[in-house]
Amino acid sequence: MTDPSRPATDNNQRQIKVPDFSMVIASAVHDMKNSLGMLLSTLEDLRGEQQEVEGENPRLNILQYEAERVHSDLVQLLGIYRLGEHKLSAHSDEQHVADFLHEQIARHETLLAGYGIGHEILAEEDTVGFFDDELVAGIITSTLNNAIRYTHSRLRLAAREEDGWLVISVEDDGNGYPEHMRDATDALQRAPDFSTGSTSLGLYFASAIAHLHQNGDRRGQIRLRNGGELGGGIFEIWLP
Repeated sequence: MTDPSRPATDNNQRQIKVPDFSMVIASAVHDMKNSLGMLLSTLEDLRGEQQEVEGENPRLNILQYEAERVHSDLVQLLGIYRLGEHKLSAHSDEQHVADFLHEQIARHETLLAGYGIGHEILAEEDTVGFFDDELVAGIITSTLNNAIRYTHSRLRLAAREEDGWLVISVEDDGNGYPEHMRDATDALQRAPDFSTGSTSLGLYFASAIAHLHQNGDRRGQIRLRNGGELGGGIFEIWLP
């Protein structure tokens, strides 16, 4: 006998609380990013152990490069999600630029050596800048990964001061950026289009992170060009 004082419950009609799918994806991306970070750290250790016993295995270059690339993509996706949720901002502190650039190269040193790519850092020891080192490091990491893929044999990471801007650049001796990529000024207006094969996700992320850095009426920006002393592509981030 059903108690008339209690409402009937139909299991088939119970409401299921569906979580925000974008939050679910962001959480999954965060976990994958952390797992890949651990994988890359372990790979570095294994690589060192193998070199001592058997010498360099070129397949490790491919493994490390692809893992670094995916890790960078996940960082960008998570950053874009946080931008959309208005939860990402630049926390600028004084940075010793030469030390910062050496830290970025150090992360890629094993991979650069594996591919036989020479590199140099050009920055005055007393150059300082005010920027969010974690956010800018994400841009540099992505750009270095791209440069490793397309350079022939040399990379240069440099910094200079120009008209009140701090300009950090990544240069290579490859074939340079194609014409359709070189106009990066409107990258923020071209949101990534996942229906095509080319999302320009990296440019969008870099532009957005640069734009978060502001000093008065100046906001950070990125520029792409070809040439320079190495003759290839030049990626620049201009920070006010």
